[in-house]
Amino acid sequence: MYGLGAYLFWGLVPAFFKQLAHVPPIVVLSHRVVWSVVFCAALLAVGRRWDELRPVLRSRRMVLALGASTLLVAGNWFFFIVAVSTGRVLQSSFGYFITPLFSVALGMIFLKERLRGRQAIALACAIAGVLVMAGFQGQVPWLALGMATTFSLYGLVRKTTPVGPLIGLTVETLLLFPLMAPVAVLYVAGDAGAAAGARTYVLLVASGLITAIPLLWFAAAAHRLTLATLGFLQYVGPTCQFLLAVFAYGELFTATHAASFGLIWLAVAIYAFDTWRASRRVTSTVSEVTPTFGARAVSSTAIEPS
Repeated sequence: MYGLGAYLFWGLVPAFFKQLAHVPPIVVLSHRVVWSVVFCAALLAVGRRWDELRPVLRSRRMVLALGASTLLVAGNWFFFIVAVSTGRVLQSSFGYFITPLFSVALGMIFLKERLRGRQAIALACAIAGVLVMAGFQGQVPWLALGMATTFSLYGLVRKTTPVGPLIGLTVETLLLFPLMAPVAVLYVAGDAGAAAGARTYVLLVASGLITAIPLLWFAAAAHRLTLATLGFLQYVGPTCQFLLAVFAYGELFTATHAASFGLIWLAVAIYAFDTWRASRRVTSTVSEVTPTFGARAVSSTAIEPS
């Protein structure tokens, strides 16, 4: 339920940011950062977890790593807000469909991970899907590529940075706060802010909750589920975004889109099948190594927090 809730939240969140399409994207981003800081601080205070934050801030290595992840997640949020506010939710969906495949490529390049045969085929199909859209549409889907690149690089940095999700998000938003707070204040003090109305300000404040809640749900799911299960669930988000774009917002879906998305969906299907097969092999191996406990031992490691 945590995992499904997080990915459904991410899949439907364009409907929230669509209500802020009249606000400049940089202003939406600034309020998202400011109110995320407030929400994260409240969670740390309630959980009495300030002691976990101090050693991270004192570590130069950790601050530099989280500084890099901060720039990447800010870029990802900005691309997403621009896509939604300019009526290109379909590109957002496209970007998040190809993100896992970008992550596979980054793992191969930076972590020296070897691609399995089906993974290589999936990656080739994803690249073909991007090229089809770029070639026949006459334009490169920059927003989709920007979202996929920033989020997959963000995952790479966070994978190699030993910090929990709440502490990491707190540090990232704190690092952005000095840059974003003036933007938020200038908007509120300006003519556009004066004409915005109470509803706009309620939505801007709520953007902090919208940012933090699914991340915390995802963290709870990650402790309880196998990576294979999370891998399947991650496609719930872009699928919901695709359905919103085509059926709720009436975005143009041409034959080129169909061909491009068809290749992406083929890539996703191959990748998901490969992940499932690999998971089955690992589970089978663990079962053979622990004959005393058998399947019960394996299932417990899949659902209990580590």
